[in-house]
Amino acid sequence: MKTTLLKNISFVMLFSMLLIACGTDSKKETTKPKYQKKEQKKSIKKTPKAEKQEIPIDMNNKGIGPIKTMKFSSLNQEMADEGKKIFKQKCVACHRTNKRLIGPPMKGIYERRSPEWVMNMMLNPTEMLKKDPIAMAQLKEYKNVMMINQRLSEEDARALAEYFRTL
Repeated sequence: MKTTLLKNISFVMLFSMLLIACGTDSKKETTKPKYQKKEQKKSIKKTPKAEKQEIPIDMNNKGIGPIKTMKFSSLNQEMADEGKKIFKQKCVACHRTNKRLIGPPMKGIYERRSPEWVMNMMLNPTEMLKKDPIAMAQLKEYKNVMMINQRLSEEDARALAEYFRTL
């Protein structure tokens, strides 16, 4: 009985000491010191942004890759629907249809690039980014973020190309 009473008293004393140690000291001054170091304002010189270089529109550039010629005929809606699925699976991480992201928007792509160039960029992005002047200019504009080779088949790239026509 005495040992239980001693244990309880010891526990209460230990707990009380912890509370006292963790408590706040009401005697501490909460006023600001009489002197303060004045912060110096740093003058930052703003340099004018370099003018954005416009990426040339060259509809005669076919790009570098397996597609040498490509002509669109009437829209193949079934193929465009398949292209939309592929776009959602493989492209939306970097591209949007109507705004810039990591890569350029796809809406109006055929007003800026030839169909062959677009197809070759999808099928052969690594070589295009190293050798094609327009692809190299885009790489600079998009902060050197390289397009990943998605290993698309020509059929998949053609479906994407058809989808881009619907945007």
